[in-house]
Amino acid sequence: MAAHHDHNHNHASADFGRAFAIGTALNLGFVAIEGAAGFWTQSVALLADAGHNLSDVLGLLVAWGGAELAKRAPSKRFTYGLRGSSILAALTNAVLLFVAVGAILLEAIQRLSDPPPIPGGTVMLVAAIGIAVNLGTAMLFARGRKGDVNIRGAWLHMATDAAVSAGVVIGAGLMLWTGAAWLDPAISLAIVAVILWSSWGLFTESLTMALHAVPKGIDADAVERTLAGLPGVTRVHDLHIWPMSTTEAALTAHLIMPDGHPGDAFLIDLQHRLEHDHGIDHTTVQIELGDGAECRMHGNGHGHG
Repeated sequence: MAAHHDHNHNHASADFGRAFAIGTALNLGFVAIEGAAGFWTQSVALLADAGHNLSDVLGLLVAWGGAELAKRAPSKRFTYGLRGSSILAALTNAVLLFVAVGAILLEAIQRLSDPPPIPGGTVMLVAAIGIAVNLGTAMLFARGRKGDVNIRGAWLHMATDAAVSAGVVIGAGLMLWTGAAWLDPAISLAIVAVILWSSWGLFTESLTMALHAVPKGIDADAVERTLAGLPGVTRVHDLHIWPMSTTEAALTAHLIMPDGHPGDAFLIDLQHRLEHDHGIDHTTVQIELGDGAECRMHGNGHGHG
């Protein structure tokens, strides 16, 4: 006998449509300005930052698309809806950052051997505008970054860009002071390091979510102890916990209860406990009277407890 519990939550990504629209428009405008300035001044640091900003626009669009698709209602084919789209969006965002890193790295290495003269004042001005644009966009996503890895991907893109633009300003100032043109591509290499450092966590977390690992922040052992400690439960097996989206987790488990089915009140209380104590939104449990040997004989899972 099984019981299922499902919620229709209004999660973090659901109310960020306006933030995505504003952020995309701001960054598209800035990419056009910065790219034109980079070609005019021959500054690889500006071009690198513009390329990274363009990847951020793509990243925002991907994150926005993932958040919108995750709202789609379940269907006969997609019985959980398209909640997993937000996980794919976060993973795509991380990959986009790595692509931007490769392009910047290649150009910077080529420029190091023969750096062109750079008008530092123009570079400083454009990069300073970039700080304002990127910081402003990052703030739009700041409140949702802790609860949703997809929103955190968008926030990370913007916050990283603000730091990168600040580095370009500092580097341009040093070039004006020292006249050392090699500082421009050297700053681009520093930008690469910053992007790699900031993106690795997003990549690993979104990849593990795509592979249905237990979501970050959920202690599988603690969940198992909760289930095993329920009155009437002698053993737990076939326990599975996985992310349905960047904000929702699901659980299935078999509970051995020799005294029989405990009734709906037991199941409702269990579902609320799992949601409140462990952040698990969707729970399905199967009550069994025996020792679970039948399930193991059919290769349906592995023993716990």
